[in-house]
Amino acid sequence: MKKKIFKQLGVLFLSLLVLISVLGIGLSYYMNKLGSKNDIEVSTNQIPLAENYSIRLYMAGDALLHGAVYNDAKQDDGSYDFSYMFENIAPLMGNCDLCYYNQETILGGTSLGLSSYPRFNSPQEFGDNMIDLGFNLVSTANNHSLDKDEIGIINSLEYWSDKPVVTAGTYLSLEDRDEIMIYEKNGITFAFLAYTYGTNGLMAPKGKEYLVNVYTEDMLVNDISKVRDIADVVIVSMHWGVEYTFTPTKEQEYFAKVLADADVDIVIGSHPHVIQPIEWIDDTIIFYSLGNMISAQDTLNKRIGMIGAIKINKTVINGKSKIEISQPKADLIYTYYDNNIKNFKIYLFSQLDNSILNNYEKIYEEYSKIIVEREGQIRIGGLE
Repeated sequence: MKKKIFKQLGVLFLSLLVLISVLGIGLSYYMNKLGSKNDIEVSTNQIPLAENYSIRLYMAGDALLHGAVYNDAKQDDGSYDFSYMFENIAPLMGNCDLCYYNQETILGGTSLGLSSYPRFNSPQEFGDNMIDLGFNLVSTANNHSLDKDEIGIINSLEYWSDKPVVTAGTYLSLEDRDEIMIYEKNGITFAFLAYTYGTNGLMAPKGKEYLVNVYTEDMLVNDISKVRDIADVVIVSMHWGVEYTFTPTKEQEYFAKVLADADVDIVIGSHPHVIQPIEWIDDTIIFYSLGNMISAQDTLNKRIGMIGAIKINKTVINGKSKIEISQPKADLIYTYYDNNIKNFKIYLFSQLDNSILNNYEKIYEEYSKIIVEREGQIRIGGLE
């Protein structure tokens, strides 16, 4: 009887072991399948990591170097130093990655003889001071580009050629003018183009029209088409409009639309010597005129200029790039000189008091309204 019981218990125990083994194998197989399924779900639902890049671009207006300006900068040894004129805004310009201005007067240097209005030629030391401030985008296309004829452009471009600066608008050859130039900053590629409406009736020698970009609609569209698909950002400097008018002309508005339709990102305007509005046309931001950065012009409207600022953002996901222009800002600057037209100095309005410019707060409020008509699109002040 005991043998029979032990035999039955043995069979039961063996059966239990077999059952446990089968259950273990099944559970292991199920868990493996479950883990495999989860692995697949995680890999297919991963959110791609985004790469982010940004550039802070600052823009200043015309450097119009009348004789009074460069004579004020002349040193005892015969050299020129303009740095003290800009020391108030030097910390601000140190905040930018790209920093633009229009070199209104040719930097032909003293070898050509310095000259003032109506046919300018300026000391090359001014360019050195601009570089020290942080400027690295320079338009050389304007109505004074041919003031010293071809040799002025040659001297100017030879000066700029070994500097850490991108220039556009004047060229030494047709090949230089037609060469597609794409630059990179902070992981963002950009093209920089510059044009002028004319050159005060002065003409480039026949066959050398490449010396300065005098724009036509076809020229603009064709040049932009060459760089649009290979640069993240296209920046175009336009010397246009009518002097001393706060309102863009119909021609400016027409060409602003041409540039927007060509998918330009940023348009920087000069020539009026006074400030004009900033506006968006679709995704293109237009600075119609930044006014003067420095000059010896005498009335208040010509002594108030603008510094513009924008942020360029680039996001890359799965190899696809998206560019966004954001945080457009602007602030006003004032060119001071004394009654003897000496001691030039540039001020932000936040640095002024009534002893430097009487009623400066009221003037700031009045001129700020010129910059933008629609509230909320452009921030005024606070560039620091």
